[in-house]
Amino acid sequence: MRQMRLAKREVRDFEALRAIVEACDVVRIGAVDESGMFIVPVNFGYEWEDRPDGPDERLRLTLYIHSAAEGRKAESFSRGCDVAIEMDCDGGTIKGDYSCAYSRAYRSIMGMGRIRPIEDAAEKVRALALIMEHAAPGAPCEFAEAAVDRVAVFRVDVREFTGKERRPK
Repeated sequence: MRQMRLAKREVRDFEALRAIVEACDVVRIGAVDESGMFIVPVNFGYEWEDRPDGPDERLRLTLYIHSAAEGRKAESFSRGCDVAIEMDCDGGTIKGDYSCAYSRAYRSIMGMGRIRPIEDAAEKVRALALIMEHAAPGAPCEFAEAAVDRVAVFRVDVREFTGKERRPK
C-alpha cells in the first residue's frame, strides 16, 4: 500500500487499530462491476488473526456482511471481486481561528481485499453471529434455517489496511 502523506496521523498500534474497528458501526465497500463503480455502506462483523511476530508483521482482518440475495451488490459480490473498504468514527469539529483552519477529528481504517460469498450454512451462521455481536453485543442470537438459506453472506479477506487518526485540539 502507498505510504501515507501525513505519517504523523498513521495508527500503527495493534490495539488502537482494533479499537477503531470496534468503534465503527458501518463499513463502506467499494467495487466495480459491468455498470461501473459503486459504494455500499453496510453493518458488519469481524475477526482478527494475529501475526505480530512473523515476517509479515501485521494483523489480518476479516469482515463479514449480509445482504438480500438479489440486486447489484449481491450479484457483484457473489462473483467474488476485489474491493476497497473504508470505516470511520467522527471525533467532532476542530475549531480554527479562520474559516479554512476548521477541520474534523476522526479515526479511520482504509484498505483493500477480496470479497466472496459464504455458501456453507454453518459458516454463514457463524458470520451472522459475528455481525450480531458487533451490532448488538450480548443480544440473543438465533437464526432460523430458512432465514439462513435466504440471506446472502459475504466474507472480505482484507489484504492491506491502514489506520489514521486526527485528534481534537
